[in-house]
Amino acid sequence: MRVATLSDVSQQITRTDSSVSVAPPTTRHFTVLLSATRKGARLARLLATERLRAWGLPHDTAALVIAELAANAALHGRVPGRNFRITLTVTANGPTATLRIEVRDPRTERLPTVRRRGETDGESGHGLLLVEQLADRWGVVPELICKTVWAELTLPL
Repeated sequence: MRVATLSDVSQQITRTDSSVSVAPPTTRHFTVLLSATRKGARLARLLATERLRAWGLPHDTAALVIAELAANAALHGRVPGRNFRITLTVTANGPTATLRIEVRDPRTERLPTVRRRGETDGESGHGLLLVEQLADRWGVVPELICKTVWAELTLPL
C-alpha cells in the first residue's frame, strides 16, 4: 500500500482546482480534515501555505497564525478518535483581500485565553499573543459539539 506524500496531495489539489468549476475569483475556499496530532498540525500549516501560494497570495504571516491555531487544536483541542478541521476563505475587497482562517476542534469546554507576559498561572495561552499581534481580528465561536477559533488577516492583492 502506497502512502500519499505532501507532493501527491498538492498535485491532487491542483488537479481538483483545474477540473472543477470554482467560486468566482473574488471568493476562494479551502477545507481539510486532519488528525489531532503534531503531524496533523504540521500538515495543516504546509497544506494551507501551499494553497495560499497557489492562489498567489502572501503567506508568511498567515503561516504563523495557521501554525499556532493548528498546534492549539492538536494539543489543547484533542479528543481521542476525533480530528480537527482547518478552513481558509479568501474574499477580495478591491486592492486587498480578507483571509479568514478557521480551526475547528471538538473540545468545547476548553476555550482559548490569551496570557499576558508575566502571567505565571500555566504554560498555555502565550502563543495566542502571536495570533493577537499578527491577525487583524480573531475570536472563538463555541458550538454544541465543537468550537471554532478564527483569525482574519488583510492581504494585498
